[in-house]
Amino acid sequence: MSDLIDLGVRALRDGLRARSFSAVEVARAFLDRIAATRGLNAFLTETPERALADAARSDERLARGTPRPLEGVPLAVKDNYCTRGIRTTAASRILERFVPPYESTVSQKVWDAGCALLGKTNMDEFAMGSSTAASAFGPTVNPHRATGEARDRVPGGSSGGSAAAVAARGAPGALGSDTGGSVRQPASFCGVVGLKPTYGRCSRYGLIAYASSLDQPGPIARDVADAAVLLAAIAGHDPRDSTSLPEPVPDYESAVGRSIKRCKIGIPKEYRLEGLRADVCRAWDDGAARLKDAGCELVEVSLPLSRYALPAYYIIAMAEASSNLARYDGVRYGRRTEGGSLEDLYAETRSAGFGPEVKRRILLGTYTLSAGYYDAYYKKAQQVRGLIKRDFDRVFETVDALLYPTSPIPAFPLGDESFAADPVALYLIDVFTITVNLVGAPAISIPSAVPSDEGLPLGLQLVAPALGEARLIELASAVI
Repeated sequence: MSDLIDLGVRALRDGLRARSFSAVEVARAFLDRIAATRGLNAFLTETPERALADAARSDERLARGTPRPLEGVPLAVKDNYCTRGIRTTAASRILERFVPPYESTVSQKVWDAGCALLGKTNMDEFAMGSSTAASAFGPTVNPHRATGEARDRVPGGSSGGSAAAVAARGAPGALGSDTGGSVRQPASFCGVVGLKPTYGRCSRYGLIAYASSLDQPGPIARDVADAAVLLAAIAGHDPRDSTSLPEPVPDYESAVGRSIKRCKIGIPKEYRLEGLRADVCRAWDDGAARLKDAGCELVEVSLPLSRYALPAYYIIAMAEASSNLARYDGVRYGRRTEGGSLEDLYAETRSAGFGPEVKRRILLGTYTLSAGYYDAYYKKAQQVRGLIKRDFDRVFETVDALLYPTSPIPAFPLGDESFAADPVALYLIDVFTITVNLVGAPAISIPSAVPSDEGLPLGLQLVAPALGEARLIELASAVI
């Protein structure tokens, strides 16, 4: 049944309901594929017993004629979602042995919809990174390689394990989280679809926090239709999350393939950066041409304050990370490294438990929140954030969506010294994604029909006003 791994979420759902194959057969096919691709290090924890048990229960429901919306469809889940009774590490040594006693809202939603758990996927530690090389348990490898090269490439981050698992046919779909592009950028690098919903569209309850005002769960899938199906399963109001939006969930699947004639698409002139790679520009132009051929009107727009988004984002994200990660002290949460005093216990625990990137962000965040610097940095960054949002709101009064690249580069080689030696260079990769998180808008990354000069995937990004996920699905399904 190896051909089962070539099916996506919708095809598996429909085939299971038609009894073309069983849920157990599907689970076994994907578990075999995961075993065959362990060299990618896409999974931190595999759950074959859970997957087969879930599948057996789904077969019973299917036999009774009482299937749930995604009955028998297996999924991979990023390892920063708390999963009851299953190890959840956030790819950090400090949580290496953490087994949550509760379930995140979003993962519970997919189990309630009938999905089976294949395993927990690798990520940058505490979602802090753009390559999945910052995992305490080793980097994930991108299933794609440059034409004629044997070098491994990064899958992007921080949801690199989820994107690599989907791209390698180790899962038909996966859950990721997006703080500054962590669903969209790995989707771009791995040639799959990543959807970042409106802030508050999906509950953050049980999602291990990095930056609370920026984090948002989102699906990674083979195509736009599969992403729409998964979004419908995970979206919705949750009273346990105070930022959750009390809005009804539309039928996102019905938006696939709808006419987009007369839609206005904004092309931000400031995003055609000086020195932007020619292949990325070609992919952008090709996506714009496809939208125009489908009946859209292309309009040049201006987002002048986006030039300040990168520093504002990193000040805010690091400050919130410093606050959120203060709880991992060896007393309340995390592994414990004994010291001579309470202060020593804290210092030894955090020194041993956190990796270098997490330590760097905690230190910078603590600095920006300290007395004398809060107003100069954090407060000012929040004010800039408000001005950037005003820019987007103004533009969305005249256009239905924006189109621009997901990343300024394709996947770079694993261990690239230019990024290893200069963390700021890695931060700059997020230049096209972080503004979306600052303003809380929804966005989707789709594979471009135009590959990079190296033969690697490139991603195009569509951005819509708040709660405009259905419009994104309409547009994205027309481009691919």
